[in-house]
Amino acid sequence: MKLNTIKPGVGSIKPKKRVGRGIGSGLGKTCGRGHKGQKSRAGGFHKVGFEGGQMPLQRRLPKRGFVVYGKKRTQEIKLSVLLSTDRNEFDSSVLYEFDFIKSKNDPVKIISDSQVCTRAIKLKDLAVTCGAKDLIERAGGQVELTIENVNGV
Repeated sequence: MKLNTIKPGVGSIKPKKRVGRGIGSGLGKTCGRGHKGQKSRAGGFHKVGFEGGQMPLQRRLPKRGFVVYGKKRTQEIKLSVLLSTDRNEFDSSVLYEFDFIKSKNDPVKIISDSQVCTRAIKLKDLAVTCGAKDLIERAGGQVELTIENVNGV
């Protein structure tokens, strides 16, 4: 391929609209602009988003972005992190002492990241994924959940 042989794709270039060339062209008289009104006249366009004096959409909507401010952030902890400690019982206060979580108030969820749980551990009032719960119970551990915590996460 050479630069002087490159051509645009077939059908990508269309002929320019020739307006005001009679009724037969389909773009005669009003030249496709319709009758009357601001858009029919020369120079008759406003800025993007102008709605004829009505408060435009971009000014009607609140400027809050895409973050839900009331949403609680779930703090996730890997099961292997819990197994790396010497403790056998865990709740949110223990995780806070070990600096695994930043806040006691936000919900905590334990997720599995390995195929094997090496020892039995007990989780109290912590949300757990199905895979992590299965690994903990296979190793002889247990997961205790209260109704409030399950609904909170």
